[in-house]
Amino acid sequence: MKRRESLKAIGLATLATGFLLDGCRPDTAQAPPRAPKPADAAADEAGRQPFEIARDKALHAETFFTPHEMATITVLADIIIPKDAKSGSASDAKVPEFMEFIVKDIPEHQLPLRGGLRWLDLQCATRYGQPFVGCAAPQQLAMVTKIAYPKRATRDMLPGVTFFNRMRDLTATGFFTSKMGMADIGYVGNAPNRWTGVPADVLKQYGMVQA
Repeated sequence: MKRRESLKAIGLATLATGFLLDGCRPDTAQAPPRAPKPADAAADEAGRQPFEIARDKALHAETFFTPHEMATITVLADIIIPKDAKSGSASDAKVPEFMEFIVKDIPEHQLPLRGGLRWLDLQCATRYGQPFVGCAAPQQLAMVTKIAYPKRATRDMLPGVTFFNRMRDLTATGFFTSKMGMADIGYVGNAPNRWTGVPADVLKQYGMVQA
């Protein structure tokens, strides 16, 4: 899978679409997903309401995914966004940790992701006699290829396609909202102006240049 040219467009478009869909729900005014932050960092708590800080700390204290599920998520995320010459992989950007946080922040992801991970292990056990993380890299890539391209997928792979679409969306969201991902696409955000004093030519014009 090529990374930058395709995933930048697909990932960011998906991210924007997801935010729009969240905003259109009639039953909630949920904020867009955000990557997990250190709970004890005072700078991250500035400007936030106490109930927001308490909720995030509670979510960080909980655990949803099992170690095996996290290992599977890590392999999948790094297949979707591998390390290259420009920046690190999805796991380097803490995408698995982002997913652990986001399924607790938005519980509707829990059942589809856990069910998809189990479906993937069952498929690999049938084909290769191993769960996904136990398969060789070529076998893992072959399995992912069967579910990564919806228009090419066979009917029996459709549950996997649905799961992988969600997995890819969350991986792109987690990566491109991380410090590493923002640097990867050159996003700098708003930056304040810096005062460096009156320009030298202006000082000279008004005879204010000091010897």
